Amino acid sequence: MRIRHKPWARPELAASPFFIDIPTEQKGRWKSAFAHPERPLHLELGCGKGGFVAAMSVQHPEINFIAVDIKSEMLGLAKRNVEKASAAAGKAVDNVLLTAYDIEKLSEIFNENDAPERIYINFCNPWPKPKHHKKRLTHPRQLHTYKSFLHPGAELWFKTDSEPLFLGTKRYLEQSGGFEVRFLTDDLHNSGFTESVPTEHERMFSEMGLPIHFLIAVYNGGNKPEQTPAIP
Repeated sequence: MRIRHKPWARPELAASPFFIDIPTEQKGRWKSAFAHPERPLHLELGCGKGGFVAAMSVQHPEINFIAVDIKSEMLGLAKRNVEKASAAAGKAVDNVLLTAYDIEKLSEIFNENDAPERIYINFCNPWPKPKHHKKRLTHPRQLHTYKSFLHPGAELWFKTDSEPLFLGTKRYLEQSGGFEVRFLTDDLHNSGFTESVPTEHERMFSEMGLPIHFLIAVYNGGNKPEQTPAIP
């Protein structure tokens, strides 16, 4: 997604108590950065403007959330949206951390001490050209990275409007090993599943009449990176 430069974003983030400026320094101790480190941890990859994590953090104050995006402009908007949602709910922002990092290199900032109980990937870039498929956030190479810091039982929640990406993701999960698909639908809004918070993109695609593809995969602890070679 293209977004205009926002000169205020970096200064606001630098001054924010819930923005982590140097995430590599948090590796192995992310949970201790929260006011309540004992809470379960969820991780959103590619948080964009932060509407999803803002809503989730208010609906689930008993859960800690880390939201990652590579663009400071996006994270600046996410910061404001988190603050707005929390203020409207009359709560402090004590269960959200934002950080900027390349998602392809997550193993540089997370290890098993930081293991989230759930990863959310919502409407990521589908990278339709075959030569770019390795950039997909559900490609086996990426799944390999996630497995390096996940514990057995961790969930991957994936939503997209792209049927080719969804079909590819199902194939990637099977190829990668270690993940079991527990729930799957090609029409989320008519599936009866009600636990998912809609994102900005989701509402837009739904208004256009496009079905939302959704799955939940559970990591069973198999095919840890130390057990299998990295996928090229």
